[in-house]
Amino acid sequence: MQRGTQLPQRRDAGHKSVSLPFPYQNNNMSKHEDTERGGQSNSDNSEEKDSAAVKALFDNAKTAKKPRPPKPSNAVTIAVSSRTLFNMVKERKVFEEEGLERYVAHQLELEDQLFTPGVSFPFVKALMNVNARLRELYPDSEELFDIVLMTNNHAQVGVRLINSINHYDLNIERFCMTGGESPIGYLKAYMTNLYLSKDSEKVQEAIEEGIAAATMFTCDSENELSDTQLRVAFDGDAVLFSDESEIIVKEHGLDNFFKHEKEFENKPLAQGPLKCFLEALGKLQRKFYAKDQRINCPIRTYLVTARSAASAGARVLKTLRSWGLEVDEALFLAGAPKGPILHKIRPHIFFDDQMFHIEGAQELGTIAAHVPYGIGQKYHKGKRLETSGAEEKIK
Repeated sequence: MQRGTQLPQRRDAGHKSVSLPFPYQNNNMSKHEDTERGGQSNSDNSEEKDSAAVKALFDNAKTAKKPRPPKPSNAVTIAVSSRTLFNMVKERKVFEEEGLERYVAHQLELEDQLFTPGVSFPFVKALMNVNARLRELYPDSEELFDIVLMTNNHAQVGVRLINSINHYDLNIERFCMTGGESPIGYLKAYMTNLYLSKDSEKVQEAIEEGIAAATMFTCDSENELSDTQLRVAFDGDAVLFSDESEIIVKEHGLDNFFKHEKEFENKPLAQGPLKCFLEALGKLQRKFYAKDQRINCPIRTYLVTARSAASAGARVLKTLRSWGLEVDEALFLAGAPKGPILHKIRPHIFFDDQMFHIEGAQELGTIAAHVPYGIGQKYHKGKRLETSGAEEKIK
């Protein structure tokens, strides 16, 4: 790991179809729909007052350079852990080998030394770029991305995190620092649409709570990414969709899978854990389309699936249509490796439920995030794992 940058001195301030719907609570859409159901609770009124106070604070602060954060109920909230946002490999080693007290002391000793960017850093920067474009078109709109730092770090580490966030000019104003406790219980309170962490157990816990989540992994080398367009690539089965069809492949073979998909072509697949994040991206994309900015839209989405198009592609496309959703590009690979295609796309993040696809993407420099959901967690490279060792092998 490279040493952190020294902080500069501060200046003035034959089988049945098995449907396994994902238990997603549709947090994203509920934010925008709740206010249409008639009547507001006291908490709504309190939130309005708090939001107005924050707005006044930022509007009246002449020296404030960062835009004020959006109201949480209007925002698409992305929660990132400190270990994905920044490279904290050395710090993690201190914690694991020397314990919590030494870890906190280590952080305090290096408080004026900046963290270097981590694996989710380019994704966060791309989100901020989209916000800047949205503010140009809709100066008063609060339908924006809101990035929250969600970490179980001790509060005393917060100063070093704040120093680094300010140095890199990241617009992250909301923190959740739980002092060693799991932050998962706070995700719904922060109205989270997507949670990114390096801790696979916390990610699994979030998904079980109905929150879109994925485990991020550090790449040895990363592709050069667009600084004007956010690119997000999704696998299909067990990511955007349920693992219904994946079960057929694993348990009954490819020929039966093709027959199944043909038979149920007009029956939409149940939603998977990342469906609502695609939904949130689509909502923001439509704001650009409304301003005749489709060609220059700073958000681009991709479906990258191992499915065959002619044999099993129609159901996927019809499912998206039934949801009122679309992707900008759909790539059906018929079992071919995903790595070369992703290298061409150069997404800021790629979501997949199977680790061998994650590994293949990483080998060619793609930032990939594992979605631990569905029957694919019981297999690796087509071979079924022993239940007792499956979790260990896929981490």
